[in-house]
Amino acid sequence: QVQLVESGGGLVQPGGSLRLSCAASGNIVSRIGMAWYRQAPGKQRELVAFITGIGITNYVDSVRGRFTISRDNDKRAVYLQMNNLKPEDTAVYYCNLGIGTTSGNYSPWDYWGQGTQVTVSS
Repeated sequence: QVQLVESGGGLVQPGGSLRLSCAASGNIVSRIGMAWYRQAPGKQRELVAFITGIGITNYVDSVRGRFTISRDNDKRAVYLQMNNLKPEDTAVYYCNLGIGTTSGNYSPWDYWGQGTQVTVSS
């Protein structure tokens, strides 16, 4: 049974920062691809960033330069450092496991966390 548990969301003012964490447990390979998705009210879930098992990263254009994804293979954890947050970053953020490629593509597996709410508002 694979479980993903996210944490670190909250309310922050525009320009502020948050760090999301996701801990994975269960029967998974330590170097599996990991990603963060988000879903805003009334919108489809979108891929925000992913990191491959060997540390290759990719980001959606709207967060590039502001967000940084990282991982700790020993802890089976993935993190998302979010800086200079904007109101349009408001969403529920989900952790995911899957396969990322060096060409910049990511294929999610059906393993999701419960999500953590990020609200950017003054």
